[in-house]
Amino acid sequence: MSDYLLSVLLGIIEGLTEFLPVSSTAHLRIGEALLHVDLASGYWKMYSIVIQLGAILTLPIYFRERIGKLLATFPRGESGERTALTHPLGLVTVAFVVTAIPSFLLTKIIGKNLENLRVIGCALLIGGILMWIVDAMNAKAEVAGAGAHGGRISVWKMEDMSLGQAVWIGACQILSAVFPGTSRSMSTIAAGQLARMSRAAALEFSFFVSIPTMAVATGYTFLKSVTGKGENPIGVSQIDAHGWIVLAIGFVVSFMVAYGSVAWLMAWVRRRGFVPFAMYRIVAGILVLLWAAKVIG
Repeated sequence: MSDYLLSVLLGIIEGLTEFLPVSSTAHLRIGEALLHVDLASGYWKMYSIVIQLGAILTLPIYFRERIGKLLATFPRGESGERTALTHPLGLVTVAFVVTAIPSFLLTKIIGKNLENLRVIGCALLIGGILMWIVDAMNAKAEVAGAGAHGGRISVWKMEDMSLGQAVWIGACQILSAVFPGTSRSMSTIAAGQLARMSRAAALEFSFFVSIPTMAVATGYTFLKSVTGKGENPIGVSQIDAHGWIVLAIGFVVSFMVAYGSVAWLMAWVRRRGFVPFAMYRIVAGILVLLWAAKVIG
């Protein structure tokens, strides 16, 4: 297979799975094995970072009007009753900090699990079951809508979130860092729903928390690699024209596919919920565990 086609395929995998609650890490690991490419090598590690950056760029562009509105209402909010800490942008920052500090301290543990197919398979399976249960718990309230009284859902839009909910979501997001296959989006969405948030509110907050979380995590990995402090440092000066074209293809494909997946997911979830993703995770988790048993055991 040519490097150009390989770049297209990996860009599609990253773009499709980064924001869907199915774990991009798991799918890239599976793609790496099936396509026979070592994403831990110096060049391909840079490639994986570049396609992640392509996916990250999707969010500030797609939500540019929403971000502009939030910046305009900071710090008092639309109601005039918020503070810098409880404004949606403040809550995003709180969730990010709650996730970032423990994740940084657990870097060594995270590194050990990244290549473990059994961990990935279990995380996909357990996460799928949990997502199914949580979404089913809120299904009736979602159908009733925001005008219903006495339902499980108390927060229908991100502006109405509390500080406690942001801390809770940030804490749950740590699971996705420690156990690859959990999915950052799955952990934040399920955590939000457990905290009595609607599907749409939980999904939107998941997207907003993704911006600083992914930018810092990806930037940190890139910096370690180019400075020679990480494993398999990247030799940027040694990349030829062919290599830069492969990187460019992956970046563009990842961005375009991720943009489409975000737009599609926002519309889908409001109508149908997360059960199809939960079912997919369960099936994928079982298949990965069977594969791991064959490959490892």
